[in-house]
Amino acid sequence: MHFHTIDTGIVHDTDLPWTPFAPYSDTVHVKLIKADPVRGETVSLLRAPMGTVLPMHHHGGTVIVYTISGAWRYAEHDWIATPGSVVYETAGSRHTPVTVEGHGDETVTLNITTGDLIYFDGEGRMAAIENWRTAVERYLDYCTRCGLEPRDVTHFGG
Repeated sequence: MHFHTIDTGIVHDTDLPWTPFAPYSDTVHVKLIKADPVRGETVSLLRAPMGTVLPMHHHGGTVIVYTISGAWRYAEHDWIATPGSVVYETAGSRHTPVTVEGHGDETVTLNITTGDLIYFDGEGRMAAIENWRTAVERYLDYCTRCGLEPRDVTHFGG
Protein backbone atom coordinates (compact mmCIF):
# COMPACT_ATOMS: atom_id res chain seq x y z
CA MET A 1 0.00 0.00 0.00
CA HIS A 2 1.22 3.47 -0.80
CA PHE A 3 0.40 6.53 1.24
CA HIS A 4 -1.37 7.96 -1.82
CA THR A 5 -4.08 5.31 -1.47
CA ILE A 6 -4.89 6.16 2.15
CA ASP A 7 -8.04 8.23 2.23
CA THR A 8 -9.61 10.50 4.80
CA GLY A 9 -12.27 8.83 6.91
CA ILE A 10 -15.16 10.09 8.94
CA VAL A 11 -17.02 8.69 11.92
CA HIS A 12 -20.35 10.15 13.00
CA ASP A 13 -20.70 9.85 16.74
CA THR A 14 -24.46 9.37 16.28
CA ASP A 15 -23.60 5.98 14.71
CA LEU A 16 -22.04 4.79 17.98
CA PRO A 17 -23.70 3.93 21.30
CA TRP A 18 -22.92 5.29 24.74
CA THR A 19 -21.75 2.28 26.75
CA PRO A 20 -21.70 2.09 30.56
CA PHE A 21 -18.19 2.43 31.98
CA ALA A 22 -18.65 -0.80 33.93
CA PRO A 23 -17.39 -2.03 36.29
CA TYR A 24 -16.22 1.42 37.41
CA SER A 25 -19.56 3.20 37.17
CA ASP A 26 -23.10 2.56 35.93
CA THR A 27 -23.75 6.30 35.54
CA VAL A 28 -20.62 7.17 33.53
CA HIS A 29 -20.79 6.34 29.82
CA VAL A 30 -18.16 6.08 27.11
CA LYS A 31 -18.58 6.38 23.36
CA LEU A 32 -15.63 4.62 21.69
CA ILE A 33 -14.90 6.41 18.43
CA LYS A 34 -11.58 4.84 17.45
CA ALA A 35 -9.19 2.21 18.78
CA ASP A 36 -5.75 1.97 17.21
CA PRO A 37 -4.06 -1.35 18.03
CA VAL A 38 -0.78 -0.26 16.41
CA ARG A 39 -0.30 2.84 18.57
CA GLY A 40 -2.28 1.56 21.54
CA GLU A 41 -4.53 4.60 21.31
CA THR A 42 -8.22 5.23 21.85
CA VAL A 43 -10.35 8.22 20.91
CA SER A 44 -13.53 8.40 22.96
CA LEU A 45 -16.17 10.61 24.47
CA LEU A 46 -16.85 10.33 28.19
CA ARG A 47 -20.10 11.49 29.80
CA ALA A 48 -20.45 11.72 33.59
CA PRO A 49 -23.12 13.23 35.84
CA MET A 50 -22.12 15.95 38.26
CA GLY A 51 -20.79 14.63 41.56
CA THR A 52 -19.03 11.67 39.93
CA VAL A 53 -15.73 10.45 41.38
CA LEU A 54 -13.92 7.87 39.25
CA PRO A 55 -11.20 5.58 40.62
CA MET A 56 -7.63 6.78 40.87
CA HIS A 57 -5.61 5.68 37.86
CA HIS A 58 -2.04 5.75 36.54
CA HIS A 59 -1.18 6.55 32.92
CA GLY A 60 1.30 4.37 31.06
CA GLY A 61 1.10 6.81 28.12
CA THR A 62 -0.15 10.29 27.40
CA VAL A 63 -3.74 11.50 27.49
CA ILE A 64 -5.26 14.62 25.95
CA VAL A 65 -8.67 15.64 27.29
CA TYR A 66 -10.81 18.35 25.66
CA THR A 67 -13.77 19.49 27.77
CA ILE A 68 -16.96 19.84 25.70
CA SER A 69 -19.43 20.61 28.50
CA GLY A 70 -19.60 20.68 32.27
CA ALA A 71 -16.51 20.84 34.45
CA TRP A 72 -14.08 18.42 36.04
CA ARG A 73 -10.80 18.29 37.91
CA TYR A 74 -8.41 15.91 39.58
CA ALA A 75 -8.72 15.54 43.34
CA GLU A 76 -4.93 15.97 43.48
CA HIS A 77 -4.96 19.37 41.67
CA ASP A 78 -6.64 22.73 42.24
CA TRP A 79 -7.44 23.65 38.61
CA ILE A 80 -10.88 23.10 37.04
CA ALA A 81 -11.33 22.17 33.37
CA THR A 82 -14.35 23.89 31.78
CA PRO A 83 -15.67 23.91 28.18
CA GLY A 84 -12.82 24.61 25.77
CA SER A 85 -10.11 23.50 28.21
CA VAL A 86 -7.43 21.13 26.99
CA VAL A 87 -5.66 19.00 29.60
CA TYR A 88 -2.44 17.20 28.67
CA GLU A 89 -1.54 14.32 30.94
CA THR A 90 2.00 13.00 30.85
CA ALA A 91 2.92 9.33 30.93
CA GLY A 92 3.46 8.24 34.52
CA SER A 93 0.88 10.63 36.03
CA ARG A 94 -1.63 9.39 38.62
CA HIS A 95 -4.87 11.08 39.64
CA THR A 96 -8.55 10.82 40.60
CA PRO A 97 -11.12 12.40 38.20
CA VAL A 98 -14.01 14.31 39.79
CA THR A 99 -16.83 16.19 38.07
CA VAL A 100 -17.46 19.66 39.51
CA GLU A 101 -20.93 20.71 40.70
CA GLY A 102 -22.49 23.95 39.49
CA HIS A 103 -21.61 23.54 35.80
CA GLY A 104 -24.71 21.88 34.36
CA ASP A 105 -26.05 18.36 34.75
CA GLU A 106 -23.16 16.42 33.25
CA THR A 107 -19.61 16.67 31.99
CA VAL A 108 -18.66 15.52 28.48
CA THR A 109 -15.03 15.22 27.37
CA LEU A 110 -13.17 14.08 24.27
CA ASN A 111 -10.27 11.83 25.28
CA ILE A 112 -7.25 10.71 23.26
CA THR A 113 -5.52 8.05 25.34
CA THR A 114 -2.30 6.19 24.55
CA GLY A 115 -1.16 3.12 26.45
CA ASP A 116 -2.50 1.48 29.57
CA LEU A 117 -4.52 3.03 32.37
CA ILE A 118 -3.96 1.21 35.65
CA TYR A 119 -6.93 1.59 38.02
CA PHE A 120 -6.62 1.33 41.81
CA ASP A 121 -9.13 0.32 44.45
CA GLY A 122 -9.89 2.32 47.61
CA GLU A 123 -6.83 0.87 49.37
CA GLY A 124 -4.46 1.84 46.56
CA ARG A 125 -4.11 -1.70 45.18
CA MET A 126 -4.14 -2.29 41.44
CA ALA A 127 -7.69 -3.26 40.47
CA ALA A 128 -7.64 -3.31 36.65
CA ILE A 129 -5.77 -2.37 33.50
CA GLU A 130 -7.61 -0.59 30.69
CA ASN A 131 -6.33 -0.03 27.15
CA TRP A 132 -7.49 -0.09 23.52
CA ARG A 133 -8.26 -3.82 23.74
CA THR A 134 -10.44 -3.60 26.84
CA ALA A 135 -12.23 -0.58 25.32
CA VAL A 136 -13.06 -2.59 22.18
CA GLU A 137 -14.15 -5.59 24.27
CA ARG A 138 -16.47 -3.38 26.37
CA TYR A 139 -17.95 -1.90 23.19
CA LEU A 140 -18.46 -5.30 21.49
CA ASP A 141 -19.95 -6.86 24.66
CA TYR A 142 -22.41 -3.97 24.91
CA CYS A 143 -23.41 -4.31 21.25
CA THR A 144 -23.97 -8.05 21.70
CA ARG A 145 -26.06 -7.58 24.87
CA CYS A 146 -28.21 -4.88 23.23
CA GLY A 147 -28.57 -6.53 19.80
CA LEU A 148 -26.66 -3.74 18.03
CA GLU A 149 -24.56 -4.19 14.91
CA PRO A 150 -21.02 -3.15 15.94
CA ARG A 151 -18.86 -0.94 13.73
CA ASP A 152 -15.21 -1.70 13.17
CA VAL A 153 -13.83 0.96 15.52
CA THR A 154 -10.26 -0.08 14.72
CA HIS A 155 -10.24 1.90 11.47
CA PHE A 156 -11.63 5.12 10.08
CA GLY A 157 -13.72 4.79 6.99
CA GLY A 158 -17.09 3.93 5.58
